[in-house]
Order: sequence, then C-alpha cells, then structure tokens
Amino acid sequence: MAQADFWDNPDSAQAVVTELSALKAIVGPAEEMQREVADLEELFELAVESDEEEVKELEDDLTELAKKCDRIEMQGLLSRPEDMKNCFFSIHAGAGGTESCDWASMLLRMYTRHFEMHKYKFRELDITPGEEAGIRSITLRVSGPFAFGRLSCETGVHRLVRISPFDSAKRRHTSFAAVDVTPEFDEDIDVEINDEDLRIDFYRASGAGGQHVNKTSSAVRITHLPSGIVVQCQNERSQHKNRSQAMKVLKSRLYIREQQKRDAEVAKLYSEKGEIAWGSQIRSYVMQPYQMVKDHRTNFQVGNVEAVLNGELDGFIESYLRHRAKARTGNG
Repeated sequence: MAQADFWDNPDSAQAVVTELSALKAIVGPAEEMQREVADLEELFELAVESDEEEVKELEDDLTELAKKCDRIEMQGLLSRPEDMKNCFFSIHAGAGGTESCDWASMLLRMYTRHFEMHKYKFRELDITPGEEAGIRSITLRVSGPFAFGRLSCETGVHRLVRISPFDSAKRRHTSFAAVDVTPEFDEDIDVEINDEDLRIDFYRASGAGGQHVNKTSSAVRITHLPSGIVVQCQNERSQHKNRSQAMKVLKSRLYIREQQKRDAEVAKLYSEKGEIAWGSQIRSYVMQPYQMVKDHRTNFQVGNVEAVLNGELDGFIESYLRHRAKARTGNG
C-alpha cells in the first residue's frame, strides 16, 4: 500500500484494503486481549495480597474478557478463503402474492438494520416491487469485514406466521421468502463463460432513480442459458456499468455452482434454500399465536421477535457458525 502506484488500479487497491481490514479485525482484538489478560493477571496478584474488594471488582473485568474471547472465537470460525469477501445478498418472495412480497420487504428492513449495526455498507443493484405491496425480489452488494462469511449463514427459506394485515377476516397466514448470498470475487476469477451461452436484454429501470435511469434502457438482464441463472442490474446510470456489475454477479453464482460439485459442505449450504415453501425453511418467525423465532438447523430460538426483526441476528449467526464448524470436523 505504500507504493506510489498502489491506487493506479482502484478496484485492485480496494480489494487489498478490504482484505487488510478483515485481517485487522482478527489480529487487532486478539492482540488487545493478550494485553488485557496480562494486565488482569498482574492486577489480580496485587489484589489478592491487599484487598478482597478489589478481587470482586476484577470479576466483572474477567466476565467482559470472556465475552471478548467468545467474539474472537467467532472470527476463528470464519476460516474459509471466501469468508472475508464482500457479497451479493438477495431476497426473493415465495408463493403467496402480496403476503410474501410484504414478508420479503420486512426481511429487507431486518437485514439493512443488521448491516448498519455491523457498519456494513450496502448498495441496491436490482429491485422488483410487488404488485400491491412489498418487493418481489432485491439484490444488494454488501461490503465489510467477513460480510460473506457471516451472512452466508442466512442462506435459505425464512417462514413467517402472523395475523395478516391484508386479510379483513384477521386470519393467520404463513408466508415464505428466500435469502441467497454469494461472495464477490475479483475480476480474475477462473470462470469460463461463452458469449453464445448468454442472452442479454436491456430495459428501462423500474422504481427509484434519476430521470436518466428511468427514461433510458440502461438496466441489464443476463440469462446464462446452460444453467438457467438470471441476474439483473439497474442501479448504475449507464448500460455499460450495469452490464459489468451483472456479469460480476453471474460469475460469482457460476463459481459457487461449480464449487458445489467439489465441496460437499458448500453444496449443502446452498441446497438448503430449496423450494420456497413449507418444509424447506431454515428459520421460522412466529408472531401469532405466540412469539418466537427459531432456527431449525441449530434449534437456537428467542422470544423477542421485535428485536430480531430490528436486526438482532448475532445469536442465530453465531450458533450456526458453531454448528457448521462441528459438521465440518465430524463432531456434530
């Protein structure tokens, strides 16, 4: 980074900065904890010799140190090469029309609040609004230390049970939406794509945007014919930038698809999404007849649904990281 030409290639330089930030997120807290352990040990020895009250006060410091140790342990579970990368984060409404579209928008609010809590930056790449309410689908680019490693834990079908605000009879409804997360790879990712395998469509962007965005065919939809993967981007002002971003998303999804064939653990992760319907959910959010959010993979659950929908997901993510680590080592 100290080289004079470091920023000549902004994309490459930014990738290095992101990787450095991720590494600092591991090394910094570990070094700080080592210093605190040494200080606490010295203070404890002095307190034992002089004052029992001081020993009790040090117990609070020890409790806080244990919490920091847990956080460092979590970082150690993010050991896959792609875990420290930025990611593409998508939400898709399931069957059920307005109900599912509204649930997808609730998930979007939940995740954006979670991103803000962890100081992740996020940018909308594509959105399809629901016909009456909510969203049919959305894709975001999320950047920050270990964004993919943590958020990949959310891949799968999410189920909501509530009294529907769209039902005049106030009946209980079940809605589904799927979350899909793929890592953002560098431009030199080894994925071969033949031009004849692509169908590229240009169209006018929908939803929010400047006058230029909505009145020109700048939005891009790319269909990879052999795999059936479809990616869209409409956030950028120019057709060229939207196509470049859409190709990046496509390469990421194709890379993960190929990796599934070689890596059983990653294959399992992505197969968990399955059909966006009953029986395939990874997590249930129940608002009536009782209050509970439960992850069906780990059995981790909380009763404060409102807090979860406001972005408090760390317990679910951390329990799944431990579950995944045990499954990988055969200790589960």
